[in-house]
Amino acid sequence: MPAPDIQWWQRYGNIAQIASAVFALVGFAAVLLQLSEIRHNNRATGARQVYLAYTDLNFKHPEYALPDLDKLKSGEPALFERYKSFVSYLLYACDEVMSAFPNQQEWRKSCAYEIRAHLPFLCETLASDPGFLDTFGGRSIDFVKAVMEANGVTPPACRLKKA
Repeated sequence: MPAPDIQWWQRYGNIAQIASAVFALVGFAAVLLQLSEIRHNNRATGARQVYLAYTDLNFKHPEYALPDLDKLKSGEPALFERYKSFVSYLLYACDEVMSAFPNQQEWRKSCAYEIRAHLPFLCETLASDPGFLDTFGGRSIDFVKAVMEANGVTPPACRLKKA
């Protein structure tokens, strides 16, 4: 008896089964895209919240936002430690927004503007306690160094050039 004539698609199932498999693959790809978008949106929202929290801290403590570094260093040690924490929060907030928005230069410019007031402290810290900046990772350290270079802040003087 001769073998029945079999179409190519009959080897794999009927047309409905093939269409179901194609739709399932398209649906799976759509779910993956949605998950990626949700992850990006969550990261962006979190970064904005961290930066807004830093802005609120900045508003509540103007003595840290525009520091008199000599006064802070010669004053109460706890006050200087709070200032270090303030700068840490700033660096963390900048790292978060620059990670969440890598292609948006406004965030880099905003962070550079905020960091500028703290460059003398960061410069001295790089020289005397490099472990402090090491806690922020290479990208943050490189950014701080670039802002220092752009503003002419170098050890041992660590003073901002006049704007």
